[in-house]
Amino acid sequence: MNVVPTAIPDVVEITPKRFGDDRGWFSEIYKHDVLSDAGIDLVFVQDNESFSAAVGTLRGLHYQLAPFPQAKLVRVIRGSVLDVAVDFRRSSPTFGQHVSVTLTADEGNQLLVPVGFGHGFFTLEPDTQVAYKVTSPYSPESERAVRWDDPQLAISWPDVAAPVLSGKDEIAPLFADQTDLFD
Repeated sequence: MNVVPTAIPDVVEITPKRFGDDRGWFSEIYKHDVLSDAGIDLVFVQDNESFSAAVGTLRGLHYQLAPFPQAKLVRVIRGSVLDVAVDFRRSSPTFGQHVSVTLTADEGNQLLVPVGFGHGFFTLEPDTQVAYKVTSPYSPESERAVRWDDPQLAISWPDVAAPVLSGKDEIAPLFADQTDLFD
């Protein structure tokens, strides 16, 4: 596995090796001991998968607070996304900053989004499937969101007239108005 820190070093891009032959390829997409040796020692408790039919589907920016904060290991099974992680840790020198990485099924790369970060993605192809491991179970009471197009965050999403959003994401508060962040 190739483990590379992004511009915010706590957010890491992980690209598993693929072993190919005339039948296709094989890849170990998650290997605890390899990641642990790279300083990533997380216990994942739940796997999630989403399907987005339309190009321009935007999910996020989501996160969960204690007692169920989530780190996520995100990958694309089919299609591609622009994946974004925003630092919501008030005590961090990168508070309010973000990184974005294009994840594709063809490349097989993954993004580790640590606890303390908001997460969202924008689909770049039709019929995109995203799978991710999380370190805490989903908790509606702990879930929070920040508006995807908040001008203070200045995320460069792909140019689309109107992304496909959930009702929850349409009414998410602005970053400056969100009182529930991380210390």
